[in-house]
Parts: sequence; C-alpha cells; structure tokens
Amino acid sequence: MSTGAKAKDHYSFEDLLACGRGEMFGPGNAQLPAPPMLLFNRIIKITDEGGAHGKGYIEAEYDINPDLWFFDCHFIGDPVMPGSLGLDALWQLVGFYLGWIGGKGRGRALGCGEVKFGGEVTTSIKKVTYKIEMKRVINRRLVMGIGDGVLEADGVPIYWAEDLRVGLYQRP
Repeated sequence: MSTGAKAKDHYSFEDLLACGRGEMFGPGNAQLPAPPMLLFNRIIKITDEGGAHGKGYIEAEYDINPDLWFFDCHFIGDPVMPGSLGLDALWQLVGFYLGWIGGKGRGRALGCGEVKFGGEVTTSIKKVTYKIEMKRVINRRLVMGIGDGVLEADGVPIYWAEDLRVGLYQRP
C-alpha cells in the first residue's frame, strides 16, 4: 500500500484493515481502528475538492447484519446500534481524510457541535452510509479537520452531526 497521500479515491475493506495496521500513511500517522471498532466496510468516494464547502467529501458504507457485536448487548430484546458508534464512525472518516491529504500525526476526535438523532439502526437495516462534507481543513504544524456528517440507514438520513472536529498529533 502506498504511503503517499491521495493515492486513491476509494478504499476496500482490505485497504481499511491495512490502514488500521499503520501501513497506509506511514508509522506514527493516522490509523483507523481495527474491527470490531472499524465501523465501515469501504470508502466509496473521497475527494479534496467536493462537498458543499469545496473542502472535501467522504462517503463510506457499512453492511448491517443481525450478527454484529453491538446488537447482542444494546439492548437485549431490543437490538439497536448505539448512536455513539455512528458518531464515532463519522470521526473515523474525518481522521482518515486528514491522513489521506498527507497530514502527519495520530488522529483523535476533538468534539463536535450539534448532534441530532432522528432514527435508529436496527437489525432490519441492510446498509448504513456515512457522508462527510469538510468545512475547514488545516494541514500545517497544526493538523485539524472540521466537517458536517450524515448517517443514512438504507438511504434515509437519521443522524446529523455538525462541526465534527478531529486533530492529528505527533508524539515525541
């Protein structure tokens, strides 16, 4: 796998696993978490010029099935994907974007503005789609991305998160 930024405009599950092992952006740089905390199966589109603000756009998909680990415990008899996991997936994508544009350092979520939940991801859902429109990108000594995200369940928007903030930090 290339350690160069912007190597591709889409990524397979195998690519995402390589990113989780630290093989994509180089040692000490952005990594995705490993399964089960990796919350998408593929990135279907990533660009540094798209989105409503012209600062970048990321779209990823997560195949939902009743055997996913969180359905067994959240909640017994009423299985629902925790909303916090959907939010985490959006942060994961902003961090990936920062590594993809060549930002240096390890990614950490810094917070977000407003979050709204208007539905649930249940075992009857087949696919979750995450969409991030980057609003601000800083790639200097400070590396930080701010974006707005939407989670769609089978094509219906159900979560909205404004001002998702992720930074990259270099450890001494």
